[in-house]
Amino acid sequence: MSLAASFSSILRHRTVASAAPLLLRRFRCLPIAARQQNPKQEAPNKNLLKAKHTLKEFSSLAPVLSHEDNPPLSESQAVGVVAASQANFMRVIVPEEPSGSFQGVELLCVVRALLKKIKRRVMVGDKVLVGSIDWVDRRGMIENVFQRNSEILDPPVANVDHLLVLFSLEQPKPEPFTLTRFLVEAESTGIPLTLALNKMELVDKETMDSWKARLRDWGYEPIFCSVESGYNLDLLAFKLRDQTTVIVGPSGVGKSSLINALRSNPRVSDAAEGENWFEPILGSKWFEDQRVGEVSTRSGRGKHTTRHVSLLPLSGGGFLADTPGFNQPSLLKVTKQSLAQTFPEVRKMLSANEPAKCSFNNCLHLGEPGCIVKGDWERYSFYFQLLDEIRIREEFQLRTFGTKREGDVRFKMGDMGVQQAEPRLEPKKHRRQSRKRINQSILDELDDDDNLPDEEDDPVLKALRNENS
Repeated sequence: MSLAASFSSILRHRTVASAAPLLLRRFRCLPIAARQQNPKQEAPNKNLLKAKHTLKEFSSLAPVLSHEDNPPLSESQAVGVVAASQANFMRVIVPEEPSGSFQGVELLCVVRALLKKIKRRVMVGDKVLVGSIDWVDRRGMIENVFQRNSEILDPPVANVDHLLVLFSLEQPKPEPFTLTRFLVEAESTGIPLTLALNKMELVDKETMDSWKARLRDWGYEPIFCSVESGYNLDLLAFKLRDQTTVIVGPSGVGKSSLINALRSNPRVSDAAEGENWFEPILGSKWFEDQRVGEVSTRSGRGKHTTRHVSLLPLSGGGFLADTPGFNQPSLLKVTKQSLAQTFPEVRKMLSANEPAKCSFNNCLHLGEPGCIVKGDWERYSFYFQLLDEIRIREEFQLRTFGTKREGDVRFKMGDMGVQQAEPRLEPKKHRRQSRKRINQSILDELDDDDNLPDEEDDPVLKALRNENS
C-alpha cells in the first residue's frame, strides 16, 4: 500500500470515530423531541398537591384567625383570654383541659417572638391561642391572636363592648377641656359609652344641677353616683351586666374603688345566673381587690395607684377593665375630618338641617362659606383647639413618614412556587457599620479641622491611614 493510501485510511477512521458521539447524542435526543411534538396530558400527582397544600399552610406567619374559628388543638394547646398584662408577661385564663371543660386556669405566658417581629400586638381582652403549655407549672406561650371585634388604644384593651367614662365632682374637680378630650377619645372608637360622675356626696345639689344641665347641652345624660354611700351603684351594675366594660378617667376619680364596690355587690351576685369559668381563680392574688390611693393634698389630683391594665370578672356576669389613670388621651385615631363627628352638638346640628349639607365635602366647620355648623355652642373653642392640635400632628407625620408605608410582612416565592411570608426588618437598623466606614468618618472630621497636628507627628493618624489603606 502506498503512503497516500495509508494516510487516507487513517483520516477516514478518525472522521468516523469523531462523528460517533455526535450521532449517539442525536439518537438519544430523538425520544425527547418526539415527546415534545406529541405532548400527553398527565394527571397531577396527588401526593405532590397534598405536600404543596401543607407547605402553604405552614409557610405563612401566624395566619389571622377569625373570632369564630375553632382551630384543632393538641394536648399542649388551648384557647384563652388575656386577663392582665404587666412587663413582658401575660395572664391568660384558659379551660382546664383541651376537652373544653369551663373551669378556668390561670397561665403565666410570654408572647411569641414572631408576633413581635410582625408587630401583631397582644392586648388585654384578646382571645389568643396558647401553646407549649406546662399544665403543672401553669406556663405557656401565646402563639397567635384572634381577630378583634373592637379595640381602644388609651388604655390598650381589645374586644370592648362598653365604655364607662368616670369623673368626680370633687377631689379632683372636673376640668371641662380634660373631660372633652376623654369624651372625644371614647366617641372616636364607635363603642357605646356611659358618662358617670362620682363623689356626689362632696358637693351640694346646686353644683349637681349645674353639671347636669351643662352636660345635657353637650349631648350626654350623666349618672351621678357615690361609691362611699352606694348611691346609683345598682344602676351602674345593671348597665355593665354581661358586657366587657373599660373604665377610663383621670387619676383619683375612684375607678378602682368603683370596681371593688361593683364586684362585692351582694344584690348583683344573687341575681347572677349561669356558669362563670373565672370563678375557680377568683381567689388568685391577681384578681383580688384593687389598690386604692388617696388624692394628693398638694396638687388636688389623684396618685397613680393602678399601674397596669387588668380584666376583672363581675359576679353578675361580664368583665371590668381597670386601667391606669391618665390626664391626656392621645387622640391618635382622630383625624381632621372625623373630629366633628365626635361632638354630639355637631351631629345634632347636621341632622337638624337635613337634607341640606355643607357646601364643601371636606368642610371643617370653621366658618367656611356655606357651612351649616355655627359657632354658638359652648365647646366650639375646645373643638378649634383640638383641631389645631390634630392638624399639627398630621403635618408632622406626613413630613416624617410620607404617604406610603410598607407593611410589617413581606412575601417571597419559595419551593414549589409557594408564597412564603417573613418579617420585614427596618432598613439598615439591624446592620452593623463597618470599622473602615467609622474610621473614615473620623478622618473626614479631622481633615476639616486646620488646628490639628500633621500626620507625620501624630501616631494615631498614621495608624488610621494605614488601616484604611
